[in-house]
Amino acid sequence: MTAPKSVPHAATEPDRVWFRFMRLHQRMLIQMTGRIRKLGLSIPQFDLLSTLTEQEGISQSELAERLYVTKGNVSGLVDRLVQAGLVERRAIAGDRRSYAMHLTPEGRRLAEAGITAQRDFVASTLGKLKIDDLAELDRLVLLWRDLARAVDTE
Repeated sequence: MTAPKSVPHAATEPDRVWFRFMRLHQRMLIQMTGRIRKLGLSIPQFDLLSTLTEQEGISQSELAERLYVTKGNVSGLVDRLVQAGLVERRAIAGDRRSYAMHLTPEGRRLAEAGITAQRDFVASTLGKLKIDDLAELDRLVLLWRDLARAVDTE
């Protein structure tokens, strides 16, 4: 005979945990948005610039894939960053329709300042967890991610 399942305590009901997680996400996004805005950037602009610090010379299509947005969204964003002098479009040899995206020196400076702000924020929040707690959180987030991915395939 198996033991009866215990009824979850109200604080651990999946809906409540999900809402807490979503509220935490919103709070962190607002806090990071404020830090990035102090640099004169929006979060999408910072995402694009920081992505280019990882790999310059990629096309707008590749940027769209990496940022999980449409090519149209990236195109408008790149246009504004080019006008601001933060990104350059460079022709790709043998391809008349595509351009390679590169940071200007000012674009690189702002991207690195944003990355530093992000690292400082993470260190002042998540970085204060004990290593065992952080490992457990990582394990649970990865498990939750895998469950969410499985729903996409249903």
